[in-house]
Amino acid sequence: MASKITLHKIIEIQATAVDQEALEVEFGGHSTAGIKSENQDAFAAWQPAPSVRTLKGGVAVIADGVSCSERSGEASQISVTNFISDYYSTPDTWSVKESASRVLNALNSWLYQNGIQGMSQRSELVTTFSGAIFKSNTAHIFHVGDSRIYRYRNSELELLTRAHYCREIGGKEILTRAMGMDIHLEVDYLQDELEEGDIYLLTTDGVHDFLSDRELKILAKKELVSLEAQAQMIVNNALSKGSNDNLSCLMVKIKKLPSADIDEVYRKLAHYVVPPVMEPGMSIDGYHILEVLHSSTRSHLYLVQHEDSTERRVLKAPSQNFAEDPCYLEAFIREQWIGQRVQQQNVMKVYPRPADTHFLYNLYEYLPAQELRQWMIDNPSPAIGRVRNIIEQIAAALRAFQRLGMIHRDLKPENVLIDKDGIIKLIDFGTVQVSGLQEISSPLSEDCPVGSLNYIAPEYLMNQSGASRSDIFSLGVIAYEMLCGELPYKQPLYRNQIPKHYSHWCYRSINPVRANIPVWLDLALKKATAPTPKDRYPVLSEFIQDLRTPNRTMVHKYQQPPLLTRNPMLFWKLLSGILLTLLLWQLADQ
Repeated sequence: MASKITLHKIIEIQATAVDQEALEVEFGGHSTAGIKSENQDAFAAWQPAPSVRTLKGGVAVIADGVSCSERSGEASQISVTNFISDYYSTPDTWSVKESASRVLNALNSWLYQNGIQGMSQRSELVTTFSGAIFKSNTAHIFHVGDSRIYRYRNSELELLTRAHYCREIGGKEILTRAMGMDIHLEVDYLQDELEEGDIYLLTTDGVHDFLSDRELKILAKKELVSLEAQAQMIVNNALSKGSNDNLSCLMVKIKKLPSADIDEVYRKLAHYVVPPVMEPGMSIDGYHILEVLHSSTRSHLYLVQHEDSTERRVLKAPSQNFAEDPCYLEAFIREQWIGQRVQQQNVMKVYPRPADTHFLYNLYEYLPAQELRQWMIDNPSPAIGRVRNIIEQIAAALRAFQRLGMIHRDLKPENVLIDKDGIIKLIDFGTVQVSGLQEISSPLSEDCPVGSLNYIAPEYLMNQSGASRSDIFSLGVIAYEMLCGELPYKQPLYRNQIPKHYSHWCYRSINPVRANIPVWLDLALKKATAPTPKDRYPVLSEFIQDLRTPNRTMVHKYQQPPLLTRNPMLFWKLLSGILLTLLLWQLADQ
């Protein structure tokens, strides 16, 4: 009964790790071999410390080893234990779906490859799998096989999963999907909004095949001393109804949802004090101010050196003008959180503040470099090779963000630094969109599109969500501007009038501005900056490849466009003539 022992350990840890601001759930479960000699079921649950719980959530999983496989008990145990450990090893920045899907696919591949025996190619490591990840105000359900997940709410029981089996002649049920059954895995995924008091039941077929939904609802309604006792009661009832299989039931109760009000945000931000405006000679937390690098109504940048180090760094402090703006301050804190997770040579390094500080500021590596904007002014007609090299470096930085489930969203020349050796650094992470953080309920929302108007992707201006292709649009605009000093689209004036259709953007060929740009390069820029996201490059590598060598398909299409594009008037005349001919033929035939 390894799964039951594991669960008891989890409950003990949970009791000492309750956070008033985090989602709080309670687990309880019971499993038995029933009338069989071996229990091939397994379940496990985990609620980590509050800080991890906020970013990754709590997990409950159940698995039922398929009896026709030789090592089904091993498969179920591996699935539940490895899923939990591997899920919490994925980056905090990934969404729940991204993290769980990758883990499940890796687990399935391992089970299949290690379970294949003999010429029959039938795996001996096959199991069903049903899991729920409870993060913020949402339950993320992952399911394959015929184990089940129910939700009990307001005296009503609802089945959230569907069984993956078919019935043969004679009524025998044959599983069509399971972990380890095939090298390719198809998992059902759904989201369910949580309410306090919800109870989720995870059961194997030894339970739900012998208890009706009405009986399960009555048993779920009973409140015993613990969820474990309640789960044991459900299992015992199924056993008394004649269950001839292993029986497992895991119950999860939503005891408290995380706070999501503006007052809670203010209380968190109140722990930090916005530093006053500083001058050379002053100090903060042991950092001596050597020089004021920049000062504006939004922030102040200082060149600093700690008293215990010879290394110089840049200290960025919010302006007092935003001391009462929770959206700005939250973004300021998020910038440090993001910067410490993205480690790539073309991304500016961000260092942690002293753990005992009461002040709100960020620490960055000192980069003696100029903004790409100034570089563009100094190099009005740069060689294509130099531009390509810079764009490739920016793309490498963006890939580092994308691998962690992030979108920069504010890519512009002012946020790219370039040193004397031509090495670039991408800066400013305050508006970065993080998949994992998007799933956390927050009272703070963006009232207007983020990013610079000349470089922002059209979908943002039309209040649509962005993706990696949105950053590709901004990168394409920068490449275009570096080559010719102008923008691919007319200066937009959308501050008070947001366009409603992608047709509002009309690409201007770069050739009239800079004639020595080859057509194939212009076509690459056009595709990268396509107004409609689906028409852009799907990945950065394709854009970079087309900046290096001509895309023969695009060039051929450009040189030999379809008749509708080449001569619309002739196309419609021919079509009208064909339709008229068909109409006259039908009339004559009558």
